[in-house]
Order: sequence, then structure tokens, then C-alpha cells
Amino acid sequence: MNKNNEKILQDIINNSIKVDHIRPGDIPNIDLYMDQVTTFMDSFLNNSKRYDEDKILTKTMINNYTKNNLLPPPNKKKYSKEHILLLIFIYYYKNMLSITDIQNVLSPIIDTLFEHKDTSLSLQRLYSKIVALEVSQVDSMKADIEQKLATATGAFAEIDSPNKDLLTLFAFTSMLSHDIYIKKHLMETLIDEFFTKEFSKATPKQKADAKQKTTKVKQKPEVKLKTDIKQKPIK
Repeated sequence: MNKNNEKILQDIINNSIKVDHIRPGDIPNIDLYMDQVTTFMDSFLNNSKRYDEDKILTKTMINNYTKNNLLPPPNKKKYSKEHILLLIFIYYYKNMLSITDIQNVLSPIIDTLFEHKDTSLSLQRLYSKIVALEVSQVDSMKADIEQKLATATGAFAEIDSPNKDLLTLFAFTSMLSHDIYIKKHLMETLIDEFFTKEFSKATPKQKADAKQKTTKVKQKPEVKLKTDIKQKPIK
């Protein structure tokens, strides 16, 4: 790979692993109206947008999250610090998981921690722990990405072709895709095996009904052949 492309790739990797985490201390200690919530999220997560016209959070999104039980309803149209923390989790999860999966992940957390239901651990403290864990993984994540790039580059080292950079970048992209696929599959399996079973507060009958609903195959209506068609006599 030519030196210019190598530098561009390294800059891309360095910028990609820099996640602007919202710290609990950044969130106002007063409840916010919806417009204030969207403004806050936009200002702190603006760098994560791919395109300038992308929206971090909209009123419609917030209303849909509440409607789908991803977010507890506001108190007199105002959202607390805990609401903001949940919205941050939703923002990152929604890029990888379905609404149903996010609901299954967050429901036991909301039932356990929202509004200080568990006096031993607050939602804010949980969020701080998660951020600390993610920050601690940055160096190893960068090393893994750079190793994938080195592997993709070496795979075509013996090929004398003007398209070598194209092949290398395709291999690198495919390796990243495979990594994401495996981790997404792992997340979905964890949700199916634990969050929807062990951690869910649904009754055994509700769990059985939900399982039946997701596995039931709709049968096509039986097509009856017409047998009363009069045959013309053969001459």
C-alpha cells in the first residue's frame, strides 16, 4: 500500500476509536424539557455523526422510545438525568440491535435501577462503570484493528497488481465486517438466553406465548382444486 494511503488509514483508525463519551457530570442536575434534551444530545454527540444532516435525537425518536417501553415516560413533560443516561445507551445500541432487543436489555435495568430502586447501585454509577470499561479497551481495540490491517496487507504482498490497494482495503473491510457479525451474533444470543429468560420479569406463560409468537409459522390457506370442470368429448 502506498505511503499516502497508509497515512490516511492510520488517521481514520485513530479518529474512529476516539469516542466522545458523555460524562455523568456533563448532564445537568435539573430535569429538562424535550427540546433541551435534544439540544444537549446534539451538542455532545455531534462528532459521532457521519453526515452533517444526520440527527442524533429527535422528538419523534424520544416519543417512539417511550411508546416501545425503552424509556420511562417523563415526569410532567420533563426528563431526568436518568432519562438522559438511558437515551445514551439507546443511541449506541440502536446501531446494532433491534428495538425489541434493546427493550429486552434495558427493561431489567430500568426495573432494577431507575429512580433509585436499588439503593446499592444507582443508574449513574452503572453508567460511569460502563464508560470506564469502554475507555480501558481503547488501546487493545486499536491494536486489534491495526493487526487486521497488517493481515489484510500481507495477504496480497506477493501480488503484482495496480489494484493491490483495492484488494487490501476490501479484505480489511471484510475482516472488520466479520468481527462485527460475530459480536452482534453473540449479543443477540446473550439477549435470547439471559435477558429474555433469566432477567425478564415476564411470567412463564408470557415468556411461552412470546416464544410461540416468534416461532409460529403462518400456514398458507389450502388451495382447493376445481374438479367440476366439464370435459369436452373427444372426437
